[in-house]
Amino acid sequence: MTPEILVLLVAAASATNIILKRHDISIKKIVEIVLLWSLVIGVGVFGVYAFVGHFFFADQVAESIGWATGSPFQREVGFADLAGGILGLMCLKWRGSFWLATIVNFSIFSFGAAYGHILEIQRGNYAINNAGPVLYLDVAYPIFLIVLWISFRFVNRESNK
Repeated sequence: MTPEILVLLVAAASATNIILKRHDISIKKIVEIVLLWSLVIGVGVFGVYAFVGHFFFADQVAESIGWATGSPFQREVGFADLAGGILGLMCLKWRGSFWLATIVNFSIFSFGAAYGHILEIQRGNYAINNAGPVLYLDVAYPIFLIVLWISFRFVNRESNK
């Protein structure tokens, strides 16, 4: 799944949900809906998808990142992706601080991955899944989620006044 498809899926799910609730919509509700689907799809579905790649197609994923094949490290990354993915999917049921914890987990993992990609670029690794769109997503998506979370908290605080 490419970053572009991920963004389109989040946008489509959010837009569909907003259209379905158009008679009872507010800025507060729009922010909540976009944050929800950003967590469920962008963290949840994408995390499970990344697990499948790192676990079941480890050598192909390693080659696309510019890593050596056959490393057991792929399983570890896969299970970290799965854990984050499950948290993202659980955001369908739980809200509030659970969303924040999911964002913190995802952000630390993503920023750490971005740091690793940058170190690899400094070593000359310009493979598509090291120096390409995945690197930008590893930086931009957690920032997007953090801004959404802050916006969500702000509009909820404003509507409770």
